Amino acid sequence: MISRRTAIGLIAMGSSAVASVRSAAAALDYPTRPVRFVVGYPPGGATDIIARLVGQRLSEKLGQQFVIENKPGAGNNIGTETVVNAQPDGNTVLLVNPANFINATLYVNLKFNFVRDIAAVASFQRVPNVMTVNKDVPAKNVAEFIAYLKANPGKVNMASSGNGTSVHLSGEMFMAMTGTKMQHVPYRGAAPAISDMLGGQVQVIFDNMPSIIQHIRAGSLRALGVTTTERSPQLPDVQAIAETVPGYEASALFGMGAPKDTPKDIIEKLNSTINAILAEPEMRQRLVELGGEPLIQSPEAFGGMIKAETAKWKKVVEFAGLRVE
Repeated sequence: MISRRTAIGLIAMGSSAVASVRSAAAALDYPTRPVRFVVGYPPGGATDIIARLVGQRLSEKLGQQFVIENKPGAGNNIGTETVVNAQPDGNTVLLVNPANFINATLYVNLKFNFVRDIAAVASFQRVPNVMTVNKDVPAKNVAEFIAYLKANPGKVNMASSGNGTSVHLSGEMFMAMTGTKMQHVPYRGAAPAISDMLGGQVQVIFDNMPSIIQHIRAGSLRALGVTTTERSPQLPDVQAIAETVPGYEASALFGMGAPKDTPKDIIEKLNSTINAILAEPEMRQRLVELGGEPLIQSPEAFGGMIKAETAKWKKVVEFAGLRVE
């Protein structure tokens, strides 16, 4: 004869099994409707370019549109909060970018904790930022630019794609490590910042490679240094800033996140599909052209990188003495 406790245990086990089957079935059918792919910046910048590349292939492989939804504002926080508060059903995902790691320390009153509230789905790539100047700046390399800044303290306008972005913090780190001073001019995204760079209103930007490289190759802007510790294969003649400023490193990590309680089976389906996309020769070539090799790894490995990046940028924010209320 089965005891009451045993019967309750069997019922619970049965319920758990049913829930697992339903979860697996949901992942098998996923997605059943268009997916919102939220980007915390306007169209045209590095985050938008990468999201559209991956989103287009996800739409083709999974049979539902991954619709890029640009939600700029508050240094990427508006877009991130939209995803944090979305239903955890896989139908809203986030383009994870360096601002997510930086803002954890930079902003005093965030309504979310990025590491806790966003589940890692898949990494895309890690790319350098590029210290780039317009033609009015006479410096041809990092050492000459440092000398130019010291001769003109506070007179050089440094553009960024917004307060707290890696574009901003790369410049702040440069100033802190070289004892120089520039005037920070934040924009609502990389595209308007680059437009003013070309027009001469601002003189330098530490932009993500995907959104700046076409202008460097066209000769309309001049690259002085990349923010990785080694030179980029895409710009082999451009020195690493660290060659002149030892210890300088400020690369940018991109990927996809989802609300924290998104079913594991859906996350795994997205991860395996994205990893297959990143392994495609055409996609790999496109990402390399934009500045970085594809990063193919598990959700858990990407989650570990998110924690490490958050810790790295915390040191930079504190080193520069930056806080946003």
